[in-house]
Amino acid sequence: METIKRFIDCGIPTYACNFRCHYCYITQNYLFTQKVPKFKYSSDIVGKALSKSRLGGACLFNICASGETLIPNEVVSYIKAILKEGHYVMIVTNGIITKRLNEIASFPEDYRLRLFFKISFHYLELKKRNLLSVFFKNIELIKKMGASFTLEITPSDELIPYIDEIKKLSIENVGALPHITIARDESKPDYPILTRLSLEEYKKTWETFDSKLFDFKLSVFGEKRTEYCYAGNWSFTLNLLTGTMKQCYKTNFFANVYKHIDRPLKFVNIGHGCKAPHCHNAHAFLCLGTIPELQTPFYAELRNRICVDGTEWLNPQMKSFLTTKLKDSNDIKQPKSDKIINVTYNILYHMLWLGRSVLKALVPTFKEQEKKLKQNG
Repeated sequence: METIKRFIDCGIPTYACNFRCHYCYITQNYLFTQKVPKFKYSSDIVGKALSKSRLGGACLFNICASGETLIPNEVVSYIKAILKEGHYVMIVTNGIITKRLNEIASFPEDYRLRLFFKISFHYLELKKRNLLSVFFKNIELIKKMGASFTLEITPSDELIPYIDEIKKLSIENVGALPHITIARDESKPDYPILTRLSLEEYKKTWETFDSKLFDFKLSVFGEKRTEYCYAGNWSFTLNLLTGTMKQCYKTNFFANVYKHIDRPLKFVNIGHGCKAPHCHNAHAFLCLGTIPELQTPFYAELRNRICVDGTEWLNPQMKSFLTTKLKDSNDIKQPKSDKIINVTYNILYHMLWLGRSVLKALVPTFKEQEKKLKQNG
């Protein structure tokens, strides 16, 4: 049985989207734009930089854009390049761009079996735009590929009157209820749950979907992690556009995976140095096992559903892969050097930040002096 060597959470910084969901983090921060950035690295470089040999084995990649993941043309070739290396790939999408799904459907069967579509069920947007039939047809297309999928709802107060409709549609079209995630309110520093309900009301409303994803996320939401974490080694975040690699979302240590691809990558455990108020996307990092001492469900348990006809959302190969932990492929070590490296990079980061701040403050002054000199001849 193949086990997960590393989990790489990949971001694509494009703020283009075909939806405008009110709970979206991009909407919350007023960042929407229809511009798609330039992908300056070829898919060939991406594949070589993220080869199985360089990463140490078969890895799980999660690919998610700031907007809709499948809008940029280059995304499909990047996905194919990573699959070619023998990895497993999860794609976060709203499931509406049929053209991209048809392109992916042409991949070899071996690639498709290692694909997992995490489909966001944006019910109000789909209903408003009359796209529900397109949405469910595309899920059928994904099923015919032999790929795995999961249906996921971001719970919002505005969606509560439509819960019965959503349940009925889901059972009729995908054979099971959607899973429920939890949205953060990013307008507040501690990122609380995005709702006007009390925690008790919130739980009572959304636990009716019997979602293990929701249950686990709610059980750890807002809880500061203090244990030794292997993020930075067993997992890391990656900007697919630039190649920037970080230990996790709130850390400073970084490298560029696209540069010097003939050299091995340096992996450094974050250890006790987590700066986040709570583990963002804990359902992935913790359930995959970045903190091995924690007793958590397998990631497959949080994503799979058994349908009314007995079929499952995860195909057997994907289910098997996601029913492993990172410790199954890695040694549990806590090197003293990791702490030294983390401290060093934190110091360098803050020195760089301070230098930029000083420069930013001085530039207007220099410009004013230059303007006065010109005026005085």
